[in-house]
Amino acid sequence: MARIADTPLRVVTRKNFPANDFKQLIAWLKANPGKATAATVGPGSGSHLCGVYLENNLGVRFQFVPYRGGAPASQDLIAGNVDLMCDQSSNSLPFVRSGQIKALAVMARQRWFGAPEVPTVGEMGVPGIYVSFWHGLWAPKGTPNAIVAKLNSAVVKSLADAALQKRFADQGQEIPPRDQQTPQALAAYQKADIEKWWPIVKAAGIKGE
Repeated sequence: MARIADTPLRVVTRKNFPANDFKQLIAWLKANPGKATAATVGPGSGSHLCGVYLENNLGVRFQFVPYRGGAPASQDLIAGNVDLMCDQSSNSLPFVRSGQIKALAVMARQRWFGAPEVPTVGEMGVPGIYVSFWHGLWAPKGTPNAIVAKLNSAVVKSLADAALQKRFADQGQEIPPRDQQTPQALAAYQKADIEKWWPIVKAAGIKGE
């Protein structure tokens, strides 16, 4: 019925990793093929797919280290037991601010509002690598159009509420523009994401657990 919000992923590393920006990271990865360890929240997770996406686009290779959740993955990154991770910008924000890990780039077209000091991948010379976690609201197949329209109207009204907008912002979530809150926009966005990610999933033989 409507796309509700999303947050981009960022490439974060342990605080003593040799690279201090995304360009240096790429150079290090290419000079040390297959040596970097990348934390994931299990096979088929967003962090895993993001890592595979980086491999394909940058011509590098990681040793993926699966964890049972984002918390233990972040803890090991902070402890320096793994080198890097693709993580939700909102999740990694407090650890970056405290200096426990480093954020090298945000995987979005524009800088993330929660940490505008972190450049985009495009600014670091690698445009087109965009990854985010997004949320939408769907109705069962066959739901009458009138009901879909009524529910969508309620969602749009809610997303325009200042208190709700602040709550989303506090959680690091960005609400899409009004023209992207329609059922048609949601369907198009979902279709584009499937067309983007499904070939990557199949080529890598990824299966969720």
